[in-house]
Amino acid sequence: MNSFLKSERDSATLTLTMSQPETRNALTGNTAVDEFVAVCEAIQRDPSIRVVILTAEGPVFSSGGNVKAMQRYAAEQLAPDMIREEYRNGIQRLPKALYHLDVPVIAAVNGPAIGAGLDLACMCDIRIASEKATFAESFVKLGIVPGDGGAWLLPRVVGLSKASEMAFTGEALSAQEALACGLVSRVVPHETLLAQARALAAKIASNPGTALRMTKRLLREGQGSTLESLLEISAGYQAIAHITADHREAVAAFIEKRAPRFT
Repeated sequence: MNSFLKSERDSATLTLTMSQPETRNALTGNTAVDEFVAVCEAIQRDPSIRVVILTAEGPVFSSGGNVKAMQRYAAEQLAPDMIREEYRNGIQRLPKALYHLDVPVIAAVNGPAIGAGLDLACMCDIRIASEKATFAESFVKLGIVPGDGGAWLLPRVVGLSKASEMAFTGEALSAQEALACGLVSRVVPHETLLAQARALAAKIASNPGTALRMTKRLLREGQGSTLESLLEISAGYQAIAHITADHREAVAAFIEKRAPRFT
């Protein structure tokens, strides 16, 4: 089987493309999780990468779990504790790697994002949707629960009430419905999706990499911290930021009325 992820570097932007359209870019039953974990580790170690775009080949962003592969749980009569360990050592490694990545990530959702595919998009910081995109937290339709962290991720994106509606019904939202509830930040013509994602990435990547990573970390910490705790972390990060070469360059460029040259 071919690699699940293709990567393309353009200056400070890395584009990751899920490239198994024949499986509707399913996230299980293949090497998807291992590849995501490996690439996130590599990105984390590379300070020259300032922004990541995640998109997919084919008409589907991701169908989530491989439904056909789920038949083995009954066929092999696996014990519950074995299935639990499969989740812990499998799909659950994905949100730990992608959600906690310090580099900003844009999901360019080209088509249906279903089940774990929707949760994958929620692991990203910004979601841009093609007009052909749809979104469904559809686990209940298969008689299962969000096993990949979706019950934690989705309410933080759309709020508990809307997340509950989506999870309890399993019904899909159109791109415009996703925009209305804040699941995506914009809906664009399908043929311009990647171009618009790249334009947004370029705006992000024009800023200092260290400040970007610390800003993302503060946003993440703020979702589970008290104000007092976040202020303490912010003070520490700001102390680091004030002594960076990029901060000195930004201040000098502002005073000299010129564009900054960040290194």
